[in-house]
Amino acid sequence: MKIAISSAGTDLDSQVDPRFGRAAHIIIVDSETLEFEALDNKENINALKGAGIQAASMISRKGAKVLLTGFCGPNAFKTLKAANIGVANDAKGSVRNAVRDYLDGKLPLSDAPNVEGQW
Repeated sequence: MKIAISSAGTDLDSQVDPRFGRAAHIIIVDSETLEFEALDNKENINALKGAGIQAASMISRKGAKVLLTGFCGPNAFKTLKAANIGVANDAKGSVRNAVRDYLDGKLPLSDAPNVEGQW
């Protein structure tokens, strides 16, 4: 399964970026092999609005089934749900540890966004 993680850097030891739409990078990890691809998200960092929706579209195109992030707003959350991508909010630490926590059941999927708008 492919897992997307908002990240401050470009590898598995990078810290989770708490912002989804405005994260510096989004890392797509294969949960079985831990092979990964780092996506540059710079285009969305300074977007006036729609950053989360654009980032959601990007991870959907990459085949991600789950997003691990710190915070996900309502528009991005709706877009992700429409694409059948689960969202686990409150991810912290390194990308590697966030993936491990999710796979170990310590980071559950969320039923709702955890911020009220652009963040």
